[in-house]
Amino acid sequence: MRRSPSRRLALVLACAALPSTLAAQDELPASGGAAFLLVPVGARATALGQAAVADAGSGEAAFWNPAGLATLGESEFGAHYASTFISNNAALTFHVVNRHLGTVGIAAYLVDYGSQDAVPGGGGPPTGRSASKNVELIASYATDVGRTVALGVSYKLIQFRQECQGDCGTLRSLTGTTHAVDIGAQIVLGGGDALRLGVAVRHAGFKLQLENRDQADPLPTHVAVGVAYRLPLPESLTREALGARLLVDLQDEWGEYQDPDARVGLEFAYADLVQLRAGYAFVESAARGPSIGIGLRLERVMIDFARVFYDSGTFDEPVYLSLRVQL
Repeated sequence: MRRSPSRRLALVLACAALPSTLAAQDELPASGGAAFLLVPVGARATALGQAAVADAGSGEAAFWNPAGLATLGESEFGAHYASTFISNNAALTFHVVNRHLGTVGIAAYLVDYGSQDAVPGGGGPPTGRSASKNVELIASYATDVGRTVALGVSYKLIQFRQECQGDCGTLRSLTGTTHAVDIGAQIVLGGGDALRLGVAVRHAGFKLQLENRDQADPLPTHVAVGVAYRLPLPESLTREALGARLLVDLQDEWGEYQDPDARVGLEFAYADLVQLRAGYAFVESAARGPSIGIGLRLERVMIDFARVFYDSGTFDEPVYLSLRVQL
């Protein structure tokens, strides 16, 4: 049976921490072709329960809080892959660090929902083939202000593409393009980066228009605040180069701040070599549930893995893999 693009996008919304009842709707939800923006990117942040607004030291910050890019110690290339119940997602990031000018970078993100045959209503051989994709291109800049404040901004080009080859019946080729920005800040309190606060406004921009202006879909603009706290450990453990962090995020739609979703992550690390991560996304959707992951560092190469476990059991559980290389 052919699944309509609106049905696909409703399912994406269900996975992206919006109300799970949307997954059963046949009409295009409010954020329509831009719903993919709420799907997590990067194995490190995903393993931490998506608590990444105050995280530091990773190019994944381009998707969570651009201010975090100012904490990169060296230039970095990253490749990220995720296999979800509805799509295969891939992202490439490249960030250049200059100690005087700050961090500049670009990122490209592709969400591929796959393709399927178009079969006539009376049956018979396929007459065409349809495919749907989302594309996001990001240009970011971040810098330190003094020793304790970091600021960042990202410009984003967002596109939804529905492509048809042959006769797809009622489906036809469509392309919708829009523009958005992310802005964020991080503040360090206490010595040794013991406490880091973060705030970000994400996906603020113009509506995504697929057919006409009256049916244009607003972007899922969200406000997120977070904290990353380095947990105090006994001296015997810190002497062995062991460390631990607790991360907590609160996130809600722009203008709706009465009942934010919470995300919690915990990380245990041995020196800079191995990190064990776990988290939980306390969201009111089918995407609610725990996550686990591991990070390994081999000199200038960092490999991160994450697995998400949905409480609902409704969808296949996604797997995330990230590779980052310091240049």
